[in-house]
Amino acid sequence: MAWKIIRIILGTFMMAMAVNFIFEPMNMVMGGVSGLAIVIKELTQGIVKGGFPVWVTNLVANIPIFLLGYFVKGKNYLGYTFFANLCFSFFMLILPITPIEQKDYFLSAVAGGALTGGGLGLVFAAGYSTGGMDLLSSIIQSRLKSYPVAVILFMLDAVVILTGAMVFGFFTTAYAVISVFISSRIMDEILSGLKLGKQIWIISEEHQKISSAIIQQMGRGVTCMEGKGMYTKREKNVLFCVVGKRQIMSVVSIVRKIDRTAFVVVQDAREVMGEGFREISE
Repeated sequence: MAWKIIRIILGTFMMAMAVNFIFEPMNMVMGGVSGLAIVIKELTQGIVKGGFPVWVTNLVANIPIFLLGYFVKGKNYLGYTFFANLCFSFFMLILPITPIEQKDYFLSAVAGGALTGGGLGLVFAAGYSTGGMDLLSSIIQSRLKSYPVAVILFMLDAVVILTGAMVFGFFTTAYAVISVFISSRIMDEILSGLKLGKQIWIISEEHQKISSAIIQQMGRGVTCMEGKGMYTKREKNVLFCVVGKRQIMSVVSIVRKIDRTAFVVVQDAREVMGEGFREISE
């Protein structure tokens, strides 16, 4: 638990640095609720002196998303996710918004993408997210099961980025897209590779409890197969499931809580098609 909190705090601190030191001063909208908050700040300059603070918009905009998430994902998942969102907003509040004197957009895009990707990777490695578009896309996917979370998240972020382009122009948007690319690559590296999914094999006497927990908490299907331990000559039940790479730490955590003696094997799934992922190619 302590390592989860440390990862969340460090990750959200890095993300807040990217927003306050790079994205907000440079008017670069990467997507997400924080990107939308940068747009709202610019549009409310005439209403409030300096516009609505990004940290305020980020916190307020997440409230309805978390309320929806409470009923869809459950309170156990939302606990740390809400904590991560509070940390992110808090760090954006206390860190100074530092304008860059010599605006090097390319260097800023690289640095901002690295900080964001590293921060998100740490938070996802803890098995949670900062809420926002990640949580919203997961909620939408629970209703539109034929669309993968990644596709829904891409569409939501694309809308925010295009909105930023209309407000700030396409020059800064082009560099924001570079940041998005760098961020996703670094985040994937932290989360152990660029695979579309992870396949997990679990052998445990508590297979019923583990499978129920994965289905209820993660929303993923689990298959139970009969096996036999050739050393002990005993019949065993083997669980098999496929999850997204961001969910692997959450599944391992579920198994650890229920049965610390379980045997777990995690493998890369190079291509995953079917319900909960992308449609089967013709």
